[in-house]
Amino acid sequence: MSQPTLLCQKLNQIHPKLDKAPIPGDLGQKILNHISKPAWDEWTMQQTTLINEYRLNPMDPKTKQYLYDTMINFLFKNQKPTPPYT
Repeated sequence: MSQPTLLCQKLNQIHPKLDKAPIPGDLGQKILNHISKPAWDEWTMQQTTLINEYRLNPMDPKTKQYLYDTMINFLFKNQKPTPPYT
């Protein structure tokens, strides 16, 4: 049985869907419905790079907001991440 696919908003190609919403809430559903597994995997690698490169603390509320905003821009606006707040 083949895996369900979708036209990925980020990659503009048909790719496998995520199995479930990657985060809770409306944004998680939007990601599930419009972002493919390969695009989500790209984001998670990008997020890890940002955390490591800028030595971000994922528990810090400012870091959480930065990563949230950067994720939206990366996935839905096709914007490259910018350096975090200073």
